[in-house]
Amino acid sequence: MIEAVLIVLAYLIGSIPTAVWISKYFFEIDIRDYGSGNAGATNTFRVLGSRWGTIVMIVDVLKGIIATSLYIVVAFYTTDTHSDDRTKLMVGLGLAAVIGHIFPIWAGFRGGKGVATLLGMILAIQPAVAGCCLLVFLSVLYLTRFVSLSSILAGIAFAVLILFIFDDNVTLYRIFSVLVALMVILTHQKNINRLINGTESKVPILKYRDRRRERRRR
Repeated sequence: MIEAVLIVLAYLIGSIPTAVWISKYFFEIDIRDYGSGNAGATNTFRVLGSRWGTIVMIVDVLKGIIATSLYIVVAFYTTDTHSDDRTKLMVGLGLAAVIGHIFPIWAGFRGGKGVATLLGMILAIQPAVAGCCLLVFLSVLYLTRFVSLSSILAGIAFAVLILFIFDDNVTLYRIFSVLVALMVILTHQKNINRLINGTESKVPILKYRDRRRERRRR
């Protein structure tokens, strides 16, 4: 029973619509009416700029960490002898938070794509894997300035890391890693089409670097 309550609470935490509340409170707009229409960090970067995009990303990552860490209120899951059960519960809590971010009850069930919250979840479960995924994300972002491509490759990297490198022995977690990769790809279908067509927007991060490179080519 307590697990069900924690999962509901994790969903409510994940449902906190950071981008929507910030855009409405500070700019008197709904972020979902602009850019890609998503209520996530990527669209916030595009519409409101790097400062607010960074704030939204940090808060959304924290949502995943806090929701996934709710297991600590149950003593059973805090012992090393029940580590597999703890991992299973953490996966359930994290997944609830990600679903909450995508379908937030506080914002008419229209949210973002859940990548930042998913990163927070992985940070809580397996920091080393999260660090590797973050490295992939930041490297691709630095090279391309495409958040969508960075997210897709980081999601695929997560599955590869769990299945072949860290070789996690919790079956549910292994299945989840594959589902995450598929989910990230499916939720970025429009972005993939825009990437193929050359119409995907770049975030304003490092734009001055790219302008300098363009001037050098000329």
